[in-house]
Amino acid sequence: MMEKYYITTAIAYTSGKPHIGNTYEIVLADAIARYKRLKGFDVYFQTGTDEHGEKIQIKAEEKGVTPKEFVDDVAGEIQRIWDVMNTSYDRFVRTTDANHEKIVQKIFKKMYDQGDIYLGKYEGLYCTPCESFFTESQLVDGKCPDCGREVQPKSEEAYFFKLSKYQDRLIKYIEDHPQFIQPESRKNEMINNFLKPGLQDLCVSRTSFDWGIPVDFDSKHVVYVWLDALTNYITNIGYDPDGSSEEFHKNWPADLHLIGKDIIRFHTIYWPCFLMSLDLPLPKQVFGHPWLLVGDGKMSKSKGNVVYADDLVEEFGVDAVRYYVLHEIPFANDGTLTYDLLIERINGDLANILGNLVNRTISMVNKYFDGPVSNKKVVDSMDQGLVDVINSLEDRVEAKMSKLEIGAALDEIFEVLRRSNKYIDETEPWALAKEEDKKDRLMTVLYNLLEAIRVCGIFLSPYLPETSEKIKTQIHNDMKETKYLENNTYESLTAEALFMRIDKEKKLKELESK
Repeated sequence: MMEKYYITTAIAYTSGKPHIGNTYEIVLADAIARYKRLKGFDVYFQTGTDEHGEKIQIKAEEKGVTPKEFVDDVAGEIQRIWDVMNTSYDRFVRTTDANHEKIVQKIFKKMYDQGDIYLGKYEGLYCTPCESFFTESQLVDGKCPDCGREVQPKSEEAYFFKLSKYQDRLIKYIEDHPQFIQPESRKNEMINNFLKPGLQDLCVSRTSFDWGIPVDFDSKHVVYVWLDALTNYITNIGYDPDGSSEEFHKNWPADLHLIGKDIIRFHTIYWPCFLMSLDLPLPKQVFGHPWLLVGDGKMSKSKGNVVYADDLVEEFGVDAVRYYVLHEIPFANDGTLTYDLLIERINGDLANILGNLVNRTISMVNKYFDGPVSNKKVVDSMDQGLVDVINSLEDRVEAKMSKLEIGAALDEIFEVLRRSNKYIDETEPWALAKEEDKKDRLMTVLYNLLEAIRVCGIFLSPYLPETSEKIKTQIHNDMKETKYLENNTYESLTAEALFMRIDKEKKLKELESK
C-alpha cells in the first residue's frame, strides 16, 4: 500500500486578489506535492479560502454587496489564479461551505462542554485588518505588531479558549519533536517570545459583527477567526466529534502545513492547543516559509508595488514564473522579485542551460542519424563522469527536498544540465560526425545526452510540469526510470524551443510603459 502524504497551504483570506507573494505558497506546496507523487506517495493536497470576519463585512458594505457575494467573487478569483499557476491541489475548500460550518459549531460545543471554552469579557487593543487583540506591551511604537497599523480599544463579551491549560504540554511536545516547527529560527521565536512568557487565553467569539459561523447555543456570538479558519484542515477531510470518516483516519495527522512566517504563531500555538483539546494528534511539521518581496520591500497596495501572478504568467509563461519563485527564495530568508533578475533567469538558466541543451541535442540527432538512436557503447573516460551525475541525481534531489530546500533541489538538476552542456564541448559531436569510423562513438555520445535530458526531465516535473511534458514529447519517451539506462532507444525526435531568449532592455521598457 502506498504511504500517504497530506500537505496543506494556509487558506487565503478573501479580502482581495492574491499577489505573487501570496501565490508563492501555493506553487511551493504544489512542487512538494508533485515531488511526493513522483516518489510514489498517495498525496492529498488541500488549499482554499478563509471567508469570515469583520474585515470582509466592512469591505462588502463598501462595495454595496452581501458578504457572501463578496467572498464568492474573491474565492473564484483566488481559485482561478491557483489554476493559472498549474497547481495540482486535490481539494479547494471554503470556510463558508455548509459542512465546515456545521462541524465548527460541533467543535465549539465540544470544547465548551468539556470546560475548554468559557464566557468572559474582552477588553483590549484591536487591529481590524489582522482581526487580533493585543495588550499594550505587545504593540510596536503603539501600533499593531503584525501589520504596523493603528489599533483601537475595544470591549465586548466573548468566549475564550483556555490556551494556558495546554501551555506546558505544548512546550514539552515542541522540545520532544525537533522537526515540528521549521526552520529552526521560527521554533526558537515561538518558545522564547510566546510560550515561555506565558499564554493568555484566546478570544474565540465576537458579538460586534455577524459575518461568521453562529455559536449555535448563544446566537449573538459568531465563532472568531482562528477556531473557524484553522479547523479547515480537519473538517474537510471528514473530522466529526460524533464520529469521523475513513478519509480522516487515513490522512490525519497532516504531514506538512506550509504557511507564511507571519502566521506561524497561530499554527504552532493555537492550532496544537485546539487539537490537544479535541484529543487529536498534532501535524508532523509546520514550515513557516519566507516572503517574496518586490524590489526593496513587502508588497502592499498602499505602496503601489503589488505584482500579480496572472500578469507575470501572461508576460513570461507559467513555468518561467514557477522557476523564479521556487529558485530565488532561499530556504529561510526572504527573496526578491525584480523583472531584471527574472529575465536573467529565463535567459540564463531556462533558455540557455536547459532549452539550448535539449534543442542542440535533438537537432544533432536528427542531423546525423536518420532513424533510431541507441547505445553503441563506444565509451571514453569522460562518459563515466556524466553517467555518475545522472545516477546520483535522485539521491541529491531527495536530500534537498527532505529539508524543503526547493531551490537547492532545482540547482541539483541544473548541475546535471550544466554537466551535459560541458560534455558536448568535451566530446565535440560535430567533429566526430566528419569521420565515418566515429559514427558509433557519435551515437553513444548523443545517447548519453538524451539519457541526461530524460532523467532531468523526470525530476523537473514537480517544479516545471509543462516543460517536463514538452521534453517527454520531444524525446518520445515515457520517462519513468530515474537512472541511466544502457539499452534505451530514441527515435522520431522533434526539436522545438522550450524557452525563448528575451531582449532584456526592450522588455523592461515595455513593462515600464504599462
